[in-house]
Amino acid sequence: MTGDRVSLRQIKDADLDDLIEISFYDAIRAETVQQAAEMQAKINQDYLDGNSIHWGIVDNETHKIVGTCGYYRGLDKGEGELGCVLLPQYYGKGYMTAGMMLAIDFGLHTLGLKRIWAATDQHNGPAIKLLERLNFVKTADLNDGEIEYELGK
Repeated sequence: MTGDRVSLRQIKDADLDDLIEISFYDAIRAETVQQAAEMQAKINQDYLDGNSIHWGIVDNETHKIVGTCGYYRGLDKGEGELGCVLLPQYYGKGYMTAGMMLAIDFGLHTLGLKRIWAATDQHNGPAIKLLERLNFVKTADLNDGEIEYELGK
């Protein structure tokens, strides 16, 4: 999917070197390219199984991956938990807003999701501002210090 500023595309093996610091699976961060590759293989299998969709967010001007986003739970129920991670050097430049807008549009219009939600740490101010900017509304305080947001109608 291509927007004005960014595109969303599948992660390739050639991308993994640049993504080690933001490569996660089950909340565990990769320490090596090998671990990132193993995690990406699990993510690809989850996609094939219909459980998740994971994209690289690509700057249309430089063609570099600046972060990742996707739907990681709930697709089997017509819902999607939207998550995202941005490489630190791209913070505050609007990349994640643009990428998440594409992901939300895909979720609503291509996947036909009835509900889109996201969870973040209650102290993660930038993530909370991002979600609110994207029309998410706080719906729950979770037990582990996280808060849940749902896309408003």
